[in-house]
Amino acid sequence: MNISLVRIDDRLIHGQILETWLPFIKASCIVVVDDNVANDFFRKSVIRMAVPSDVEVIVNSIEEFTKNCSHYEKQGKKTIVLFYDIHNALKAYSFGFKFEKLNIGSAHSKKDRKFYSPAVYLCKEDIENLRFLVDSGVEVELRCIPRDKPLNFRDVIKKSKLT
Repeated sequence: MNISLVRIDDRLIHGQILETWLPFIKASCIVVVDDNVANDFFRKSVIRMAVPSDVEVIVNSIEEFTKNCSHYEKQGKKTIVLFYDIHNALKAYSFGFKFEKLNIGSAHSKKDRKFYSPAVYLCKEDIENLRFLVDSGVEVELRCIPRDKPLNFRDVIKKSKLT
Protein backbone atom coordinates (compact mmCIF):
# COMPACT_ATOMS: atom_id res chain seq x y z
CA MET A 1 0.00 0.00 0.00
CA ASN A 2 1.43 3.30 -1.10
CA ILE A 3 -0.54 5.65 1.12
CA SER A 4 -1.17 8.70 -1.01
CA LEU A 5 -3.80 10.43 1.14
CA VAL A 6 -4.76 10.19 4.80
CA ARG A 7 -8.02 12.07 5.21
CA ILE A 8 -10.58 13.01 7.84
CA ASP A 9 -14.04 13.09 6.32
CA ASP A 10 -17.16 12.45 8.35
CA ARG A 11 -18.94 11.38 5.15
CA LEU A 12 -16.27 8.72 4.48
CA ILE A 13 -16.80 7.62 0.85
CA HIS A 14 -18.82 10.09 -1.25
CA GLY A 15 -18.64 12.09 -4.48
CA GLN A 16 -15.57 14.19 -3.63
CA ILE A 17 -13.57 11.07 -2.88
CA LEU A 18 -14.76 9.12 -5.93
CA GLU A 19 -14.88 11.94 -8.48
CA THR A 20 -11.92 14.12 -7.48
CA TRP A 21 -9.45 12.49 -5.08
CA LEU A 22 -9.45 8.98 -6.55
CA PRO A 23 -8.58 10.12 -10.13
CA PHE A 24 -6.23 12.88 -8.88
CA ILE A 25 -4.18 10.38 -6.88
CA LYS A 26 -4.77 7.53 -9.32
CA ALA A 27 -5.51 5.36 -6.31
CA SER A 28 -6.60 1.76 -6.71
CA CYS A 29 -7.46 1.15 -3.05
CA ILE A 30 -9.55 2.90 -0.39
CA VAL A 31 -9.28 1.92 3.26
CA VAL A 32 -12.04 3.05 5.60
CA VAL A 33 -10.80 2.92 9.18
CA ASP A 34 -13.70 3.17 11.57
CA ASP A 35 -14.81 0.93 14.43
CA ASN A 36 -18.53 1.59 13.90
CA VAL A 37 -18.48 0.90 10.16
CA ALA A 38 -16.26 -2.17 10.58
CA ASN A 39 -18.91 -3.68 12.86
CA ASP A 40 -21.90 -2.78 10.65
CA PHE A 41 -22.49 -5.21 7.79
CA PHE A 42 -25.03 -2.92 6.10
CA ARG A 43 -22.77 0.16 6.10
CA LYS A 44 -19.81 -1.88 4.84
CA SER A 45 -21.97 -3.24 2.03
CA VAL A 46 -23.21 0.21 1.01
CA ILE A 47 -19.66 1.57 0.98
CA ARG A 48 -18.43 -1.28 -1.18
CA MET A 49 -21.33 -0.84 -3.63
CA ALA A 50 -20.59 2.88 -4.01
CA VAL A 51 -17.02 2.33 -5.19
CA PRO A 52 -16.12 1.29 -8.77
CA SER A 53 -15.34 -2.42 -9.05
CA ASP A 54 -11.74 -1.77 -10.15
CA VAL A 55 -10.96 -0.08 -6.81
CA GLU A 56 -10.28 -2.29 -3.82
CA VAL A 57 -12.19 -1.33 -0.68
CA ILE A 58 -11.01 -2.39 2.76
CA VAL A 59 -13.02 -1.60 5.89
CA ASN A 60 -11.16 -2.08 9.17
CA SER A 61 -11.52 -1.23 12.80
CA ILE A 62 -8.75 1.04 14.06
CA GLU A 63 -7.01 -1.79 15.90
CA GLU A 64 -7.28 -4.19 12.95
CA PHE A 65 -5.91 -1.58 10.55
CA THR A 66 -2.93 -0.69 12.72
CA LYS A 67 -2.07 -4.37 13.19
CA ASN A 68 -2.23 -5.01 9.43
CA CYS A 69 -0.97 -1.76 7.89
CA SER A 70 2.55 -3.15 7.39
CA HIS A 71 1.01 -6.11 5.51
CA TYR A 72 -0.97 -3.70 3.31
CA GLU A 73 2.16 -1.67 2.56
CA LYS A 74 3.73 -4.67 0.84
CA GLN A 75 0.93 -4.64 -1.76
CA GLY A 76 2.19 -1.37 -3.26
CA LYS A 77 -1.23 0.00 -4.36
CA LYS A 78 -1.82 3.75 -4.25
CA THR A 79 -4.22 4.09 -1.36
CA ILE A 80 -6.56 6.59 0.27
CA VAL A 81 -7.04 6.06 4.01
CA LEU A 82 -10.24 7.58 5.40
CA PHE A 83 -11.06 8.30 9.04
CA TYR A 84 -14.43 9.53 10.27
CA ASP A 85 -12.90 11.99 12.72
CA ILE A 86 -9.71 13.41 14.20
CA HIS A 87 -9.99 11.27 17.33
CA ASN A 88 -9.85 8.08 15.24
CA ALA A 89 -6.85 9.29 13.21
CA LEU A 90 -4.99 10.18 16.41
CA LYS A 91 -5.86 6.78 17.90
CA ALA A 92 -4.46 5.00 14.83
CA TYR A 93 -1.35 7.21 14.98
CA SER A 94 -0.78 6.33 18.63
CA PHE A 95 -1.30 2.62 17.81
CA GLY A 96 1.58 2.83 15.32
CA PHE A 97 0.12 4.03 12.01
CA LYS A 98 2.55 6.89 11.38
CA PHE A 99 1.73 9.32 8.58
CA GLU A 100 3.45 12.51 7.49
CA LYS A 101 0.46 14.43 6.19
CA LEU A 102 -3.20 14.64 7.21
CA ASN A 103 -5.94 16.15 5.08
CA ILE A 104 -9.11 17.36 6.78
CA GLY A 105 -11.82 17.46 4.17
CA SER A 106 -14.99 17.56 6.21
CA ALA A 107 -15.85 17.90 9.88
CA HIS A 108 -19.40 19.18 10.05
CA SER A 109 -20.88 21.72 12.38
CA LYS A 110 -22.09 20.66 15.81
CA LYS A 111 -23.03 22.80 18.77
CA ASP A 112 -19.58 22.63 20.43
CA ARG A 113 -17.60 23.35 17.24
CA LYS A 114 -16.21 26.51 15.74
CA PHE A 115 -15.93 27.38 12.03
CA TYR A 116 -12.39 27.10 10.57
CA SER A 117 -13.13 26.61 6.87
CA PRO A 118 -16.32 26.10 4.85
CA ALA A 119 -16.37 22.34 5.52
CA VAL A 120 -14.37 22.14 8.75
CA TYR A 121 -15.68 22.86 12.23
CA LEU A 122 -13.49 21.93 15.19
CA CYS A 123 -13.97 21.65 18.94
CA LYS A 124 -11.33 22.24 21.61
CA GLU A 125 -10.44 18.51 21.77
CA ASP A 126 -10.00 18.37 17.97
CA ILE A 127 -7.60 21.30 18.10
CA GLU A 128 -5.60 19.73 20.94
CA ASN A 129 -5.40 16.43 19.04
CA LEU A 130 -4.29 18.20 15.86
CA ARG A 131 -1.67 20.17 17.77
CA PHE A 132 -0.32 16.88 19.13
CA LEU A 133 -0.05 15.53 15.58
CA VAL A 134 1.60 18.72 14.32
CA ASP A 135 4.06 18.66 17.24
CA SER A 136 4.80 15.03 16.25
CA GLY A 137 5.80 16.17 12.77
CA VAL A 138 2.52 15.65 10.88
CA GLU A 139 1.62 18.32 8.33
CA VAL A 140 -2.11 19.08 8.70
CA GLU A 141 -4.06 20.75 5.91
CA LEU A 142 -7.71 21.73 5.48
CA ARG A 143 -8.82 21.08 1.89
CA CYS A 144 -11.98 19.62 0.38
CA ILE A 145 -10.84 18.77 -3.13
CA PRO A 146 -7.47 18.72 -4.92
CA ARG A 147 -8.02 21.98 -6.82
CA ASP A 148 -8.69 23.93 -3.58
CA LYS A 149 -5.80 25.81 -2.06
CA PRO A 150 -4.74 23.85 1.04
CA LEU A 151 -4.97 25.76 4.32
CA ASN A 152 -2.22 24.97 6.81
CA PHE A 153 -3.69 24.11 10.21
CA ARG A 154 -1.14 26.24 12.11
CA ASP A 155 -1.96 29.28 9.97
CA VAL A 156 -5.71 28.77 10.38
CA ILE A 157 -5.39 28.54 14.19
CA LYS A 158 -3.16 31.64 14.36
CA LYS A 159 -5.59 33.62 12.22
CA SER A 160 -8.61 32.53 14.27
CA LYS A 161 -6.99 33.82 17.45
CA LEU A 162 -6.56 37.26 15.89
CA THR A 163 -10.23 37.62 14.90
